[in-house]
Amino acid sequence: MQGLGDFLIPGGIALIMFGIGLGLRFSDFSRVFLRPKAILFGLLGQFFLLPLIAFFMAWALPIDPLHKVGLVLIASAPGGTASNLVSHMLKGRVALSVSLTSFNSFGILLSIPLYLNLALGWFMGTETEISIGFWDTFREILFTVVLPVIAGVLLREYGPKEAIQKLQQPLRYILPAILFLIFSYAIFFEDGGSQTQAFQNNFTLFIPLIAFNLGTMLLGYFFSRWGGVKHVGAYTIAVELGLQNAALAIFIASQVLERPEISMVAVMYSSFSFFSTWFFAWLLKHRMHQKLGIEL
Repeated sequence: MQGLGDFLIPGGIALIMFGIGLGLRFSDFSRVFLRPKAILFGLLGQFFLLPLIAFFMAWALPIDPLHKVGLVLIASAPGGTASNLVSHMLKGRVALSVSLTSFNSFGILLSIPLYLNLALGWFMGTETEISIGFWDTFREILFTVVLPVIAGVLLREYGPKEAIQKLQQPLRYILPAILFLIFSYAIFFEDGGSQTQAFQNNFTLFIPLIAFNLGTMLLGYFFSRWGGVKHVGAYTIAVELGLQNAALAIFIASQVLERPEISMVAVMYSSFSFFSTWFFAWLLKHRMHQKLGIEL
């Protein structure tokens, strides 16, 4: 039986992506693919750098093996709508962010089964057959990301210019508010609010999770800069590495693996990562090039 969240969450995400599309032009996307260096380094960071960091931290940290698997699961599910919104709020390369989200949605068909089975075998001595339906994933990304963004871009290109320009400023506050409501519902209401007690019982997990969030962003930024990506593209990629698809990780942990201890890692990560990623990306944007003399 479908609950309110089955309609509220996808609908809210689609609305956010439509609002983001209103700030883009088709030429923004053509630039991403005519100069593909940034998207290539973004994908390398998400599908290789992130899991490498997660496996190292899971191996090094004295935490429960189930939480080690949860950390790897988070790293294996990169990208999502939240990263697009943060890039939009910080005036990063939003078309790059949206493009990475679309590629991620298909890359996880391979990355999640591969890395999660490795983590289960290494840390728990077990294996699980994990499959993610291609058509289900395609349909989800089509209706919640691709089509809403295209609709927003079309309206920006061909709609009433003055009305859209007036809408730009309030959208900077409306879109984060919608995402905050989605997060609040998913964390505190969708499971009857049962996660709040688990938060208290696993409070110390916040320390390694915050370190993972900030560490991956910093490494992603300098990895991109090393590859020749300019400052604005590098901090956009850092945002992509900092914000994971926690909703998918929670679903796999709770519905496929049926281990709430693993899903707790994703729930805790999602509870703070939007705000910490925004704040650290803001520092990268406004301070990093000043401190190091980096060309914008």
